[in-house]
Amino acid sequence: MEDVRSPLTGKTALVTGAAKRIGRVIALTLARNGAHVVVHYHQSAQEALELCSEIQRLGVSAWPVPGDLMDAQQAEKILPDAVAKAGPIDILVNNGSIFEKDTLWEATEESIGKNVRIHAVAPLILARQLARQERAAHIVNLLDTRVAVYDREHASYDLSKSMLLTLTRMLALELAPKVAVNAIAPGSILPPPGQGQAYMAKLTYTNPLNRIGDPEEIAETVLYLVRSRFVTGQIVYVDGGMHLKGHLY
Repeated sequence: MEDVRSPLTGKTALVTGAAKRIGRVIALTLARNGAHVVVHYHQSAQEALELCSEIQRLGVSAWPVPGDLMDAQQAEKILPDAVAKAGPIDILVNNGSIFEKDTLWEATEESIGKNVRIHAVAPLILARQLARQERAAHIVNLLDTRVAVYDREHASYDLSKSMLLTLTRMLALELAPKVAVNAIAPGSILPPPGQGQAYMAKLTYTNPLNRIGDPEEIAETVLYLVRSRFVTGQIVYVDGGMHLKGHLY
């Protein structure tokens, strides 16, 4: 009889920044498709525990793992802690992020360093640790359509996400053939903290499809990439075509 189980059945995923927002939806989507999930969080302990309970009700396992991605020493512990709880990791989703305003004129060594540590250094640390397992695996990095569209209001963020784009391609070459490495560049999906739907409504005109995306659309793209056996080094823009228009505001 043909095996009709999900390709993710029995796989284990580590999703950073999984307790809230897009990370939460990614974790749930992977779980609904058969994966066990390690829920990484920094300060959102209660939300992480609640998510683990929700995932467990789907019939798969879930474990919370804390860690500050901006602290390299803590970042070094995340994957080993995940392996100690869950066993080998098959899927790594580097979703953890910050999103703070500053222009190129306002950016400081501190602001740039903070963004680079969470958006580039931590993903590199986790990717190297994953590769040392010496087993087939998938890595998906979460970028931003801003890597292709200049946004003068988020200079430190943009610089660090551009580093992650380059890192994605470097890792795709360095970790092949066992580990496939891809990235997703979301457009307007959720309002930033402190903003509401009115803020998002103003952004609908920035993409050719004239709409706002859903977190589920990002999660479904993650699902496609971790199921693929012949895709690596790709940047998938899930932004309604925003990157084609060349402006955000």
